[in-house]
Amino acid sequence: MAQIEHFPAQTDRSRTSVDAVVARMRSFRCDWPPSDGLAVFNRVYLAVTEEIDRRIDGGLFPDARAAATLDVLFAERYLRAVDASSAGRRGPACWRPLLMYRRHPGVRPLQFALAGINAHIGHDLALAVVDSCDVLGCRPADLENAFDRVGDTLVALEERVREELMPGPDLLEIADPLTHLLGSWSLERARDAAWSAARLLWRLRELPELAEDFTRRLDEGVGLVGRMLLTPLPGGDRTRPADALR
Repeated sequence: MAQIEHFPAQTDRSRTSVDAVVARMRSFRCDWPPSDGLAVFNRVYLAVTEEIDRRIDGGLFPDARAAATLDVLFAERYLRAVDASSAGRRGPACWRPLLMYRRHPGVRPLQFALAGINAHIGHDLALAVVDSCDVLGCRPADLENAFDRVGDTLVALEERVREELMPGPDLLEIADPLTHLLGSWSLERARDAAWSAARLLWRLRELPELAEDFTRRLDEGVGLVGRMLLTPLPGGDRTRPADALR
């Protein structure tokens, strides 16, 4: 696999951008109450970003510039969705369910976290790969290592999310509706689909109408899954998120 050429000045800007993204997500903790569904996801995503940041600094990514670029452009898509909502604008369809149901008392914290992860992985990650290729002047294949390592961190975080936000006993009753929702979605499958979507979008860049249509349908499809993940359930517990994932 080709190695992306490094440029020190641009690496410094990537470092600043990563710090700015982390600072922005940390600021949300003062803006939103802990029970807010978007705050639940933000805590999860902040933990992911901080962990990726530590791994980049620790030299665990062979190409630190590529990893930082992907990390920042990925996060910025989430931040733009938040900004659009705050300004009263219509954001991406994939984020609308979480933004609409973020204060619903019948939705459990784990559902909020998974709905945010679904929107961000299912839609934003594929577009962030293409964005990164444009910035770095490379192809998706050149980012595969960074993509896989970021994905491994996300998968580890999903396990932590399920452990810390799972309501009630460790083993849910099989009849519990949340059990069925948990079994209907997989981060690993979503990550694999995002990589396939990124490669397809890269090939479609010379066919802008098809690329736009594919992106729109991807956005809408991920939004539909998010709406299902946020189906209000009986017995919702809005108290646990206050201490989770801090």
